[in-house]
Amino acid sequence: MGKSNLHFKLLGTSFSIAADEDSVYLEKLLSKYKSVLENTQKATGVEDPLKLAILTGFLLCDEIEKNENAENLDGQEAEQRTLNMIARIDEVIPGD
Repeated sequence: MGKSNLHFKLLGTSFSIAADEDSVYLEKLLSKYKSVLENTQKATGVEDPLKLAILTGFLLCDEIEKNENAENLDGQEAEQRTLNMIARIDEVIPGD
């Protein structure tokens, strides 16, 4: 696969990115970043582009870390966690 180029304006500056991914994938990443950026701005009220970029990057790193941790659970550990949650629910909700 050849390199794809993506040109866009964001946070008051222009960017041009070349990557070994297709343009559809790059557009998907840009859309995700813009969505998180918009949500970050709404949630924090921060207007400064540099601060918004840093906060957005931090939130995206948090999302990646959480996804990696979830993927690293082996079947037995996931099953044990599920059984523990069920036991807790059973303690709180009276049975028949």
